[in-house]
Amino acid sequence: MTANVLEKLDGKSLANSTLSVAKPPTESVIKSLNVEDQVLLTRLLTEPAFYVDHPDFGNKSVERKLFGAAAKLADRYGTRFLESPDEITDAVMAGERVPTLSHDQERHLFMRYNYARRQTSKILAANAGKSLSAAETRQLLAWGHRALSSRAVIVRVNLPLVLAMAKRTRLSSIDFNEMISEGNMALLRSVEKFDCAKGFKFSTYSCRAILKSFSRVAMRASRYRGKFPTEFDPSMERSDFLDKKRANVKSDCVSELKDILIANVAGLSDVERTVITERFAIGKPDIDDEAAPKTLEQVGRIIGVTKERVRQIQNKALKKIRVALEEHYLAA
Repeated sequence: MTANVLEKLDGKSLANSTLSVAKPPTESVIKSLNVEDQVLLTRLLTEPAFYVDHPDFGNKSVERKLFGAAAKLADRYGTRFLESPDEITDAVMAGERVPTLSHDQERHLFMRYNYARRQTSKILAANAGKSLSAAETRQLLAWGHRALSSRAVIVRVNLPLVLAMAKRTRLSSIDFNEMISEGNMALLRSVEKFDCAKGFKFSTYSCRAILKSFSRVAMRASRYRGKFPTEFDPSMERSDFLDKKRANVKSDCVSELKDILIANVAGLSDVERTVITERFAIGKPDIDDEAAPKTLEQVGRIIGVTKERVRQIQNKALKKIRVALEEHYLAA
């Protein structure tokens, strides 16, 4: 995992960033991180740093107002901050149903989210062109975890909005699950870009984005139907050509076997012909095709021998028939 992280964090991976970014820490620092932290570090160092600024971020007391206390790592080698109790965050993380947020509660959540992203951006900018130290890496990851946690709370609170918009839109030609998926992605993009300082509710901003995503789904489906006017039919995916071919070959072989028995091409004796005819219910022109084949014991009673003797006669006759088939029919 460490090798993969270092490979992703080389100069080529960082070239797409819109800001000057820091270089990855030493291999020993990366090895000391767990898998979750390694993945987050890769994202923070390879993706462009972005946040929505707010006038209050310049105040010295903003961090304490947003998070309850100044940022302090849980322990010396930890990558998460000690968190003060927060009513909304704690309720959402516990899986409780949260009522509609007030404007101040919503503003508070978005300020927490963007302030955390602002701090990660500052750490990366301060270390542009040089490797992060172990302490700076832990600070970066701690703010990264805070940003992800704040975003998760915002998304969970607003997920019912996607479902409500999907039900209201009622695009019968679009799969409902696909609409929900597209709406969720639009909700995530809206969270990234929403500016709470403008005074609007998040639902006002995100509803438009969600409806646009539904419109894109409908346009995609329309183009698809233009190219593929019929619905997908799984039964058309599997051809029955081979099954029909096998059935035809089987029918031909049975017909040829009857011809061999009737014309006695295999040179069977009368007893052998009787055994094959009665045993498999084939060979006579007037025989009922649906007649059930007889057992060895039943055939033995007809010709007056034991069932073991019938088996021997049957095997000998089948060998002669096989030779006749190979010479006269299969070879052709």
